[in-house]
Order: sequence, then C-alpha cells, then structure tokens
Amino acid sequence: MPVPGQMPPGETALWVRHRPERIQAALLTLHDGPAVGHHPVRPWQMGALRMRPVMRVAASAVPLQDTLLGQVCYRQQGWNDGAAEVDALRALSELNRLTGDVPVMLLGHAMGGRAALRAAAHPQVVGVVALAPWLPKGEPVSQLTGRSILIMHGDSAPTTDTDPMDYVEQARTAGARAAVLVVRNGGRRMLRRAGVWQDMAALAVGHVLRPGHGESSPVIRGWSSGSPMVV
Repeated sequence: MPVPGQMPPGETALWVRHRPERIQAALLTLHDGPAVGHHPVRPWQMGALRMRPVMRVAASAVPLQDTLLGQVCYRQQGWNDGAAEVDALRALSELNRLTGDVPVMLLGHAMGGRAALRAAAHPQVVGVVALAPWLPKGEPVSQLTGRSILIMHGDSAPTTDTDPMDYVEQARTAGARAAVLVVRNGGRRMLRRAGVWQDMAALAVGHVLRPGHGESSPVIRGWSSGSPMVV
C-alpha cells in the first residue's frame, strides 16, 4: 500500500488510501485540474488537498471495516481532451482486479466531477457526487442510466456551460436518479461553507452505499424534486 503523502508510480491509476481485509464497497475521489495541463500530478496540489476533508467526512457515512477508500491518479494535471476520464476508467479497472465486482461511489470536484460523471459508464459505479462540476455543453448522459447522481454548486459560483438542472433532467430522462443541491453563499472552490459541501456529499454517499440507513435529507428530497434544493 502506498505511503500516505506520496503519490504512487505513474503506471497505476488507483491510489488506495484505506483497504480493509473484507471489501464490500468502494469510495473513490477525483480532484480538480485545468482544461489543459501536462505536468505530473503532485499530492500537494491544491486540487488534491481540497478533496482530503471531503473524503474524510464522506468516509464517516460508510462502514470502514468493509469499504475501500481510494483516489484516482491522473497521469497529468489537466483534462487534456478526455485523458482524465481515461484515467478514471483505468482506476476502476484496477479496482475491479483488486476487489471484484463491488459497488463503487465516485466523488469528484470540478474537472474531477466531469470525469466522475463520464466514468459512471463503468458497470461497478452505482453513484456519483459531482461538486461544482465542469459541464461543457453536449456532455453525455446515457452512461448514467441506473445510477444515483448528485450535483452540487454554489449560488455565488460562475455558471457552467450547461445549467446543472438541465443536465439533471437529461440524466433523469436517461434513467438516472439525479438531483441538484445549491449551497447558499458557496463558491466553486468549496471554501465558503465547506462543512455544508462535505456533509451533503457524505449524505449522498451514505444513501447510495447504505440504502435504508438514515432519515430523509435534502439529497433524498432532491432526487424527487423538479427544482434545485437550496441548503
């Protein structure tokens, strides 16, 4: 297992952060990056560091005795015409060889949110939490059929190319359970009201990986709402 604080060799796309002896589910994070960036990814990059508290809180919603925690390792920092999506799918293939066909939840921010939504095409992915995702026009949704999707964005963040609720409606038409949560006074970098971003992500992870546990929440209500839920 990799030493905490060090990135694994470039040939692997999956960095395992917590590996229990008996694995029944997995939670993977995908961090932000630029549209174009060919430098190697480093663990001290702001995008990677920003996901650490999100993962820590989200992990509290699942039983750690049987849930693997990991991070997708991009070969390069940027989206680079879909290279980040390819790396996400590579990580899921590596995970499959490690754990077998366990359900997987993806938790991505900005560029990582876009990669996570694309990588939902992998058959093990059961849900995606996309935090302030980068959604250019024309993003596919057919891969979301049967998945549980939560998109979160701040009301003070710049609008993305595609309205998140429009994307959610398309995803629902494709057969996904999908919702939008708007974080009041929340910015794209998730620094303002960070606890709300983290708590809502954790709720979604828990609802998907532990169905039947927990009471109704803004996430559950959002999955059946025709408009964004404000938190």
